[in-house]
Amino acid sequence: MKHLIYILLFALSNIMIAQNTTLFEQGNTLYNDANYIEAIHKYEAIIDNGKHSSELYFNLGNAHYKLNHIAPSIYYYEKALRLSPNDKDIQNNIAFARNMTIDAIDIVPEVGFSKLIKNITSSMSFDSWAKLSVAFMVLFVILILVYHIAYLTFKKRLAFIGSVAFLFLACSSLVFAFNKYGIDQNDNPAIVFVKESRVKSEPNLRSSEAFRLHEGTKVYILDTINDWKKIKLTDGKIGWISNQDIKAL
Repeated sequence: MKHLIYILLFALSNIMIAQNTTLFEQGNTLYNDANYIEAIHKYEAIIDNGKHSSELYFNLGNAHYKLNHIAPSIYYYEKALRLSPNDKDIQNNIAFARNMTIDAIDIVPEVGFSKLIKNITSSMSFDSWAKLSVAFMVLFVILILVYHIAYLTFKKRLAFIGSVAFLFLACSSLVFAFNKYGIDQNDNPAIVFVKESRVKSEPNLRSSEAFRLHEGTKVYILDTINDWKKIKLTDGKIGWISNQDIKAL
């Protein structure tokens, strides 16, 4: 019975893959024929099937860009960029899409030691840092064993120095791993999806207006209270925006 279930699941999986491939090819054909709305429908059908990829989001972004849909184009380019951060085509196209936005928000640069630590931390994923820490710890244990079984003073000295070095690297990698985890947890971006949004100083309509944002602007979600999101901009401004005005990535 189990074998039959596995066979059925495998068959369904292949059917779904074939269906998604067909939809993707149909979407590309419609896009090349400048039928962008129908192409979007085909691409969205793939997402509804549970398939996600940078290529799919990139094509969705392109189709929306052709229709001058500022927010959706930036939204899907951002999703594509999160999956393929080094893709030059995505980087170029999202730059063009961002040029259509109204808000000109400065970026407060990080400097000094904090910038160095963040750059090192972001060079690898949390999983990569964790695996590296484990590898260094294994080497540390091996050298400790070598230290205990070695007879020559020179070998003992080398084993001791090496074990201390690998222990330091293991601990450092673990610190970077948890630092990366913290950065990823706090990285909760969203895109403004309305023409204009009045950002409030508090999470209610009666509070004063802090500033205004427009379609396509990227914000970072800090907190949620009822129907309001606390957001932060790259220039450091903080305010509360309606849930309906933004779409989280």
